Amino acid sequence: MPLVTSKEMFKKAYQGKYAVGAFNVNNMEIIQGIVEAAQEEKAPLILQVSAGARKYAKPVYLKKLVEAAIEDTGLPIVLHLDHGEDFEICKACIDDGFTSVMIDGSKHPFEENIELTKRVVDYAHKRGAVVEAELGRLAGIEDAVKVSEQDAIFTDPDEAVEFVERTGVDSLAIAIGTSHGAYKFKGEPRLDFDRLEKISNMLPGFPIVLHGASSVLPEFVELCNKYGGEIPGAQGVPENMLRKAAEMGVCKINIDTDLRLAMTASVRKHLAENPSHFDPRQYLKPARDAIKDMVVHKMRNVLGCSKKA
Repeated sequence: MPLVTSKEMFKKAYQGKYAVGAFNVNNMEIIQGIVEAAQEEKAPLILQVSAGARKYAKPVYLKKLVEAAIEDTGLPIVLHLDHGEDFEICKACIDDGFTSVMIDGSKHPFEENIELTKRVVDYAHKRGAVVEAELGRLAGIEDAVKVSEQDAIFTDPDEAVEFVERTGVDSLAIAIGTSHGAYKFKGEPRLDFDRLEKISNMLPGFPIVLHGASSVLPEFVELCNKYGGEIPGAQGVPENMLRKAAEMGVCKINIDTDLRLAMTASVRKHLAENPSHFDPRQYLKPARDAIKDMVVHKMRNVLGCSKKA
């Protein structure tokens, strides 16, 4: 089975009131853990690559690893560029066989964001790829994306409708209170569900995306703190809020920080308990298993996408 786009995935997700997990990948073990979970759960899957991951692993390696995952499992998989900052990186990924790209023009004024997004959409659609864009700005840090709390902007529903109509974009990432990284909230976590409901009602059937949606699972934070440097005050999006969002038109939920924490916690624990080990296979195998278990949990209990492939 070749790589697929997210069009049919999102259509089914919207109708079934669940979300497809979009998991960031950086190396073989992360890909294997995620794909093994999707195979076990029979779940649709988006593997996404950030600009930082492309620099770290090189595009050709990541693409071949994803192709190997498809050959090994037969799963329908979307290969997606996460946070493409300009036309050139989106074009390069489309030309390299990515079936989906995100153009993140959220840092630009509204009209410039529309112009940039429309350019990417026109190029992508002629080549069979789909496009995600972003309107509004999430606070937090993810690779090269750095936005302070005072610069964060929630998505305006009226602008969202105009943006979709004028760009022809296939899905839209909105800002309703999530943020990138492990430090998401000061005080009680809260998502603006009224804003989400309004946008969903104004764009019926249209796929909405949530970035910055890791829950920063406490068991991994505690293990990281116990066996290594402390991660103080980490707080993510409660999983019940993500499940509610999936029932309100959010068809794609991005997960990255929880993957990093699961892997890091496992490696730290293994090396602390087995200080004589130096073979990477000895500590990367349990790390891969930890990623798989975490992704199974997300698919089954949060995203609601198990048995939907």
